Amino acid sequence: MMVSFIDEHRKVYGVGPICATLPIAPSTYYEQKTRQADPERAPLRVRRDAELRGEIRQVWEENLKVYGARKVWRQLNREGISVARCTVERLMRAMRLKGAVGGKRIRTTVTDMKAPRPGDLVNREFRASAPNQLWVVRFYLRSDLERVCLRGIRDRCVRPDDCWLAGIGLHEYRSDPGCLGAGAVG
Repeated sequence: MMVSFIDEHRKVYGVGPICATLPIAPSTYYEQKTRQADPERAPLRVRRDAELRGEIRQVWEENLKVYGARKVWRQLNREGISVARCTVERLMRAMRLKGAVGGKRIRTTVTDMKAPRPGDLVNREFRASAPNQLWVVRFYLRSDLERVCLRGIRDRCVRPDDCWLAGIGLHEYRSDPGCLGAGAVG
């Protein structure tokens, strides 16, 4: 990044004054420019890392992007590519590749307890004088992502293909006792 910055401004200020201002030695800049022109001059580790990055990405993608560093390392060794596990971990971290995490819930949102809450539109009065005046529903998605559960006056569990989830309305209910346990009503 610094090399590209120096390249952009070297005609106006020169390499020496820019390097004196930035935390980079002029010899480092010139070495990077030489490596760009001749990739064989790069250190052995840099060249090996470039080769391994392609192999690691290939193994990771072939296995549906669920393999972590340990499984990628084992697969590479099975394929005859001798590499240290810490190297695979370092490169996967640099490439921002992660395996599937089982058993842990990843918390994506945190409730702001100081934020204003919407008002109670029915003032906790859950009685209606006529049908279709009051609908009370709690909507949540199960962790297995195959059922949508609606809780309201009657507990229901429906599959996503049975209803329009965009707020249009439900046109068919299929009770699924496994969704809400013994409290599900058919």
